[in-house]
Amino acid sequence: MMKRLFILTVAFVCSSSLRAQDAARLHEMGKNYLIDGDYTNAETLLLRAHQMDTNSVSIIKDLTLCYYFEKDYRTGLKIIQPLFDKDSADDQCYQIAGNLYKSLKQLPACEALFQKGLQKFPDNGALYNEMGELLNEQKRPEAIDFWEKGIRLDPGYSKNYYNAANHYHSTGNYLWCMLYSEIFANMEPLSKRSPEVKEHILEGYKKIYAAYQAGEPEKDKNKFINRIQSNLYKNKNVLSQKINASTLTMLRTRFILDWYQDKSDKFPFLLFEYHQQLLREGLFEAYNQWLLGASENLIAFQNWTQLHNQEYAALISKIRQQQFRIPKGQYYQAN
Repeated sequence: MMKRLFILTVAFVCSSSLRAQDAARLHEMGKNYLIDGDYTNAETLLLRAHQMDTNSVSIIKDLTLCYYFEKDYRTGLKIIQPLFDKDSADDQCYQIAGNLYKSLKQLPACEALFQKGLQKFPDNGALYNEMGELLNEQKRPEAIDFWEKGIRLDPGYSKNYYNAANHYHSTGNYLWCMLYSEIFANMEPLSKRSPEVKEHILEGYKKIYAAYQAGEPEKDKNKFINRIQSNLYKNKNVLSQKINASTLTMLRTRFILDWYQDKSDKFPFLLFEYHQQLLREGLFEAYNQWLLGASENLIAFQNWTQLHNQEYAALISKIRQQQFRIPKGQYYQAN
């Protein structure tokens, strides 16, 4: 009797192992179809994989995404909901389900889900971004609070910088718009959104120096911003004739030299450290052309890159190799 029970147990374990292997194989094939945009075949394979392994969170996520892309939002929610009932949902599950609720226009349910997700994953930048976008779609001003909190708690997640930059651009807070825009441009240099934020930076300089013509800026309660403003105002004569990539390179060079010469306040900031590094390597002019040249004058930018081909190629190589991520502890918005 014991021998028979042992054989049955081994057979069950082997059968379960084979089913798991088959499910994993079907999942991988279905995921490839999903990536290729072939949702019909993806759904067929992912559904079979799910039926063979109902507990796999990764299969459930991909199957739910398939239904999302097919615009079958209700079925997607039906598939993913058990993960929340069993409290086995990861942070991506909250993002996926939240977007299903948004697509169904069930905004209160979406907000409640994101709030629950943030309680479970309080340092997750993606969830703060999703929550901010949900509130922004409803034109609720607290959206920026979630993007800022995402930046503070998860500074390596890029999209909060992008959305915060756009918010500050629309509200006329040009310094924070410029800082967040430049950080995003370095975090996602190949993004389709990169030209947009680069234009924000160029416009920000124009707006700020137009205001400086009326006199010195008022003291800001934020010590970090106050020091930036003082430094920019000090060097305002650099832009007295024209604001373009060349004059902005001069201004930004003086800014960094002054920033690190002044020891009165210490604000470690990776963006400015990167500027200082580029200056030492002789790539800061190329960097400013990359950041501002095309937005200011595309033909002049193209001519510059042709004349400085090696310098620009070295910069692009550096940008592609680096992983620009602001570390925790360099958040100054609350000062």
